[in-house]
Amino acid sequence: MHLARRLALSVAGLSLAVALPAAACSPAPGYRAPTNLGLVQESATIVLARVVGGTAASASEPEDGTIVLRPLETIKGEMLSGDLELSGMSLPVPDSGAVRGFALSNPFEFERAHEEAYNGACIRRTFPLGTTALFFLERGENGWRPAGGPFTRWAEDVPKADAPWVQLVRLYTIAAGLPEEDRRPFLEDEREALMARTGEPLAQLMAEDIGRQLENVPEMEARTFEDAFRNPSEDSAVEASLRAMREGAAEAGN
Repeated sequence: MHLARRLALSVAGLSLAVALPAAACSPAPGYRAPTNLGLVQESATIVLARVVGGTAASASEPEDGTIVLRPLETIKGEMLSGDLELSGMSLPVPDSGAVRGFALSNPFEFERAHEEAYNGACIRRTFPLGTTALFFLERGENGWRPAGGPFTRWAEDVPKADAPWVQLVRLYTIAAGLPEEDRRPFLEDEREALMARTGEPLAQLMAEDIGRQLENVPEMEARTFEDAFRNPSEDSAVEASLRAMREGAAEAGN
């Protein structure tokens, strides 16, 4: 069993309720979520912030809500002063006698996005009041909005300011600012240093994530939030993926 999955068993209690039913989305054909390093590069601002207010959406209108963030520290970009509001988000939602949307991020997972992203909305939208998370943001026509597009780790809960996910993002912020020829040697050195800490499972998980960035998988050209979603008249992401697989097999002579 993968190390992250074994460690995840010890924090299963963090997910206190199922996520809010979310508005469906359809990624653009050929879409590939950016790597964590790519997400850092694309984000105008990365901020550690606490959810201090907002409004709850409803099961019928999952985008009709807000959250209010209180910045605690800026990791990258513009220093934010005062609280900021993100629309299209939600506090946990009362639904059929239960309150839904309390699921917290797994602190041992650095590859997958929050599980709500895979429940229809493609990104996390629901945040418990009082949670602290690392938010990746960009400027939109109506203010700040999520950076990165579908299935990215744009907003993950962290237990403290020096949590492993925060450490990785600090590292990727430094790497993103280096000349391209210096980026790989820097990341390789950091990965080796973490791998040398053989008695620390979290260090090994962090090294694994750096290794994924070093793979440098080609990413899609469409990088804005709107570009990441498909036109309904075009092929679905599944159809596009199947077509790409067939073309790849043909090129390989299979």
